[in-house]
Amino acid sequence: MSAYMELVHFPYGLPELRSNYQKYLTWALVISIVFNFALLGTYYAAVYLQKDEAPIRVVRIMKYSELGPPPSITENKLAVAASVAVSSAVKPSIGIPVPVPDALVDPEQTFASQTEMSQVVGPMTGEGDGGATQVVAEQSDLDLQIEDDGPPPDFVPFEKPPTVIKRVEPIYPELARKAGIEGKVFVKVWIDKHGKVKDVIVLKSTVELFNQAAIDAAKQWEFTPAMMKLGPVDVWSTLTFNFMLRDVRQPQ
Repeated sequence: MSAYMELVHFPYGLPELRSNYQKYLTWALVISIVFNFALLGTYYAAVYLQKDEAPIRVVRIMKYSELGPPPSITENKLAVAASVAVSSAVKPSIGIPVPVPDALVDPEQTFASQTEMSQVVGPMTGEGDGGATQVVAEQSDLDLQIEDDGPPPDFVPFEKPPTVIKRVEPIYPELARKAGIEGKVFVKVWIDKHGKVKDVIVLKSTVELFNQAAIDAAKQWEFTPAMMKLGPVDVWSTLTFNFMLRDVRQPQ
């Protein structure tokens, strides 16, 4: 009976649960907000403490007159000694100073200036390792014109292709004309930087009897050179020669 009375005097039901729920929910929100602010404050404080200060650059502006005179070149200052290991296998043969007695030195002898040395082109003579003679460079060698190394590759980029300015028809071979033979020849021509044909290569031919006539005619063609940004370039181009009896050209 006493237990029942206690339950009556101290009831615990839905109203108490609602009030406790609101109270604990409010405390939980407050604690979570405080905890999040504490974490954010700790993070930003650590970032601020670890941030390096920007270096302070001091620039001093001086007048040219305040720099003072340059150091004297007459002062003898000993250079730092450095040891250089020289391989005994390599022995220089040119430019080695040779000491001579004082009696043989001409007191009136002077050193040539840079201008005088640039005007004199002397031969380079001497023997290298193993007694091999070095190349001698003369003034006439400098005036030689450097020729092309060889034909261009199969593909050369260009902005303006070569165009024909002189066309020569091939001479129909007499033997083929009498035999009533017709054919076609495909050739590849090397067009240099001046628009001249330097070489002709037969790519394909239906009748080999026409090959030489096509080569002889192609060598006489003239073109405007192919152009790139830096100037004319050597290129390969293809030509086709049709040998038809109705277009026979009699030999002169």
